[in-house]
Amino acid sequence: MKNETPGEVKILQGNEAIVDAAIYAGCRFFAGYPITPASEVAELMSHKMAKNGGVFVQMEDEIASINAVIGAAWAGMKGCTATSGPGFSLMQEGIGYAAVTETPCVIVNVMRGGPSTGQPTSSSQQDVMQAKYGSHGDYEPIVLCPSSVKELFHLTIKAFNLAEIYRVPVIVLSDEIVSHTREKIRIPDRIEIVERQKPKTPAKDYKPYKPLSSGMLDGMPAFGQGYNLLIDGQLHDEAGNRAGDNPDISAALVKRLCEKITRHAGELVDVEKAYVEDAETVVVAYGSVARSAYAAVRMAREKGLNVGLIKLKILWPFPDNEIVSATGTAIKVIVPEMNVGKISREVQRVCRSEQRIVSLPKLGGVLHTPMEILQAIEL
Repeated sequence: MKNETPGEVKILQGNEAIVDAAIYAGCRFFAGYPITPASEVAELMSHKMAKNGGVFVQMEDEIASINAVIGAAWAGMKGCTATSGPGFSLMQEGIGYAAVTETPCVIVNVMRGGPSTGQPTSSSQQDVMQAKYGSHGDYEPIVLCPSSVKELFHLTIKAFNLAEIYRVPVIVLSDEIVSHTREKIRIPDRIEIVERQKPKTPAKDYKPYKPLSSGMLDGMPAFGQGYNLLIDGQLHDEAGNRAGDNPDISAALVKRLCEKITRHAGELVDVEKAYVEDAETVVVAYGSVARSAYAAVRMAREKGLNVGLIKLKILWPFPDNEIVSATGTAIKVIVPEMNVGKISREVQRVCRSEQRIVSLPKLGGVLHTPMEILQAIEL
């Protein structure tokens, strides 16, 4: 990658880290439409794509953007787009199309306050459920959630890798605070990149949707490589032919689309734990709020309180077992988040009935302070 030196220490804004990481991961196509607070991604992509042998296209809107990225994937390129809440809403039909056609792609959503145009320059975590359930029908996306510039870099690379492995749309769910924070990061000397793999099955025998025993597909073909490809949004058979009128084929396809993620949920777990071994109170946090949560937990420990932290770097599939094990000694579990308390419901779902689950929502685009979380710990 040009303009990037392994081992180099850089001061990067979060959105800048997304761009560098995407190019590092092999992304050579970006289609997007500028929107606050994700605009820097498109701006930097317009400069860096050309310098790295890639293609940048500013589309007329976010609907066109996601569909252009899907098209690029079937032309043999790794691609991504970046947006915020209103644009993410417009992309949902395309995300569903990527899910049913099993198209590897990455969507960055830098969250801001909503609904509608909401708070263009403020932060939120209001899109956490939309990231999983935004498009109609049953499917399972992978959703990663960074809390620092370093994590934005590494999770963006991971998003591209997981998209290739599982052939799904992968969402990097940043927020305005993380994406506009500037921090020091070190570009790794070595980092694993999953390259695009052509199918091992000969082209004459190849069926684009015939799964392997693992439930995964055999590589990722492209148009122009000799494969017979029919890429359609309807439910289909292994050859890609429409089969929406066949309940057995339709049910089997949807079941496989979901299970190729749910059956590997344990392999996808990405959480960090601190002080949970003896914790009577555990704070579960993600994104920018995890920064305040960690400070609050440290303050509580200094006061002699047995408090731990679970930081979620993946939201979907939700790490049920990790939450259960990390809250094993807890009497109280606190979930601070910049929405009405959406992930706290998932925590409530997996925790024991006798545990006290405290939702700590905050709206208006303002981050929780460590003191606010500490007060909830001490209650």
